Amino acid sequence: MNELALLVAAHPLVHLNAALNALAAVLLVLGYRLIKQGRPQAHGRVMLAAFGVSCLFLMSYLTYHGLEGSVKFTHPGAVRYMYLLILLTHVVLAAAVPWLAVVTIWLALRGTGVWGGALTEAERATQRARHRRWARWTFPIWMYVSVTGVIVYLMLYHLWPPAGI
Repeated sequence: MNELALLVAAHPLVHLNAALNALAAVLLVLGYRLIKQGRPQAHGRVMLAAFGVSCLFLMSYLTYHGLEGSVKFTHPGAVRYMYLLILLTHVVLAAAVPWLAVVTIWLALRGTGVWGGALTEAERATQRARHRRWARWTFPIWMYVSVTGVIVYLMLYHLWPPAGI
């Protein structure tokens, strides 16, 4: 089946999900660069956008799987084991991302004084330090999940699509 027919045959939410994962990855990299450039306000806006995009992805993903179920990866051999390994690590880590992201964002909001009442500057500095410690774990896990989501999509729908799609 040619690529255009494959795109039309697969459910449209599959493509939207991949696009949202890719956009989240781009926003995460941009947010990382902004904080490294010393632009915390721009960093915060971009990271909140990444969180919003990831929330849209989750809603779309749950809708798709509620409507369509799952698609099996049917290619045999070593490629199948590689796909299953990527999928397993993706799913396990994806379950952690919302919790990690919420805590990391909450600490940032408290550290900037946006949320959390009347904290002293010392208390805000403590929250910012905690935010940085959490972000050192959250960022690479969230990035891995976003990128492997796109890889799973490419493997399942473009490189080795199942018969009938």
